[in-house]
Amino acid sequence: MYALIVFLPLFGALIAGFLSLYQRDRAAEVITISGLLLSLSLSLIAFANVGIGGVPETVNLGRWISSGGFVANWSLRFDTLTVVMLIVVTGVSSMVHIYSVGYMSHDIARARFMSYLSLFTFAMLMLVTADNLVQMFFGWEGVGVASYLLIGFWYKKESAHAAAMKAFVVNRVGDFGFALGILAVYALFGSIQFDDIFAQSSSFAATNLNFLGYNLPALEVAGILLFIGAMGKSAQLGLHTWLPDAMEGPTPVSALIHAATMVTAGVFMICRLSPMLEYAPFALDVITVIGALTAIFAATIGMTQFDIKRVIAYSTCSQLGYMFFAAGVSAYPAAMFHLTTHAFFKALLFLGAGSVIHAMSDEQDLRNMGGIWKKVPVTYVMMWIGSLALAGFPFFAGYYSKDMILEAAYAAHSVPASIAFWLGCAAAFLTAFYSWRLLIMAFHGVPRASAETMAHVHESPRVMTLPLLALAVGAVFAGWLGYELFVGTDMKQFWGESIFILPTNTAMENAHHVPAWVKTLPVVLAAAGVGFAVLFYGLMTSIPAKIAALLRPLYLLFFNKWYFDELYDAVFVRPAVRIGTFLWQRGDQDTIDGFGPDGISVFVYRLSGVLSRIQTGFLFHYAFAMLIGVVVMVTWYYFRFMRA
Repeated sequence: MYALIVFLPLFGALIAGFLSLYQRDRAAEVITISGLLLSLSLSLIAFANVGIGGVPETVNLGRWISSGGFVANWSLRFDTLTVVMLIVVTGVSSMVHIYSVGYMSHDIARARFMSYLSLFTFAMLMLVTADNLVQMFFGWEGVGVASYLLIGFWYKKESAHAAAMKAFVVNRVGDFGFALGILAVYALFGSIQFDDIFAQSSSFAATNLNFLGYNLPALEVAGILLFIGAMGKSAQLGLHTWLPDAMEGPTPVSALIHAATMVTAGVFMICRLSPMLEYAPFALDVITVIGALTAIFAATIGMTQFDIKRVIAYSTCSQLGYMFFAAGVSAYPAAMFHLTTHAFFKALLFLGAGSVIHAMSDEQDLRNMGGIWKKVPVTYVMMWIGSLALAGFPFFAGYYSKDMILEAAYAAHSVPASIAFWLGCAAAFLTAFYSWRLLIMAFHGVPRASAETMAHVHESPRVMTLPLLALAVGAVFAGWLGYELFVGTDMKQFWGESIFILPTNTAMENAHHVPAWVKTLPVVLAAAGVGFAVLFYGLMTSIPAKIAALLRPLYLLFFNKWYFDELYDAVFVRPAVRIGTFLWQRGDQDTIDGFGPDGISVFVYRLSGVLSRIQTGFLFHYAFAMLIGVVVMVTWYYFRFMRA
């Protein structure tokens, strides 16, 4: 049963890929959706057995690599951490598959799209069920390949092709750090099996590793290198530039990859490695600071963007920052709790945005929307629910998980944790602000679209709205239902040995005893953010333009995404292009080709041109040449033999 959870999406992907050759779109949709729903059902059973019942399971599929003393098996690890991710991945993916039937109904390659979706889901499931680092890396790279295919699905669209390539290249930077981290772990522990690593971590806490000529704390080096891999996949500050551009893919891709699954792989990996990272306090401090900076950095950009999907994309980047700084203060249960609730309400927001785009005839610019809430009532309500959960208003899922992260950061009582707490509070204000800015600009006010577009505005079909309703249930109730299990009184029993926290790291326990103002402040800031958004974009609509003009340098900094793309273009892209052009023109063309195949062919061509002049077609020329030959031969014979 457990193996079927992972491999059903793979079977669906293979069959759908075969059916795409014959354009059997409907059959591909039925097969992939059926496989995902069955995988979701089995995941619920696994959650009951493992998470609630407390009976972890490992399924050994066979030997994978055996080289000298190095051995890696294909094993599927099912503990509480895994089964939580199974619910998230299969739950969101199945809703996205169903939603795609309506959203992609006019596309000519629906079977291929469904195949890619299922392939991505299989890779993600392989990642979260990995029993060793190499197997996790296999799923990690599989997710990267599938995301490249999905982001660039509309490959004839230049921006989509460029976005897919950018995502692939930026993730390779992080993956290089991940690969080095795996090598460091193997050099240190002599194994890549999680159980072996976790059992030995405490004994290597004081061990040094020679890295780049320096003796450095081994676990710190390995932890930071592995975190670099997480930074790439989870779009943390510095390796975040691919995430907003990835919105060029179809909206279901945005919901699946960039809301609930792929971008959370880094958070999952950090939580999985908690038994090792707990003995690397400096690495945890780095994770805390990077996560906190990402949370506020992405929020400042989100409040200035006009593409509806990019606003939500930067929101994802910001929320991932919360998850990372939670893990950095050893509040791994809080990080996983927010990962789970975020999956529901962020997928809801992305799919809701897709419903808006569908209603507005593929329009994505908020400046060309407005005045449509009465025409799309279901989508409107769903976007409200998702925004309330994202902003962390009481009784919605985000309230329970995000506030627990802030309380844990406050309770950690360290300098990095204090930085994370206050930056997280500031990000909570901005999150509410840009969420209601989006709602007001998209649904309220005077219609800014053309009369022709407004005439065609309509609610999405049921195949698109029903998944929204299912996700909305999670966005409302997931926090209330999961609180006690994930971060409450049942926390230790629920997580069991899947998460390890040193007794000296008491942020999770102390989070339940913080002052009342710490619990209240995020809600007050969220309400203030909503108030300012209503004032600026609903009541006094001239204010945003005046503030942008008054603070133009700061506004341009945020609007242009802190100029990271321009910086990377100047430092990395253009020099690489110049070096590549030089090597191509001078090295490849002029040197290798010039003296190699091209040079030889030119020489032969010119020589044959010279020799061809001898073939004049006149008999007396040939007779004269023969006479010359006879004279030469006689002369040679005379001097060679007669003179001797």
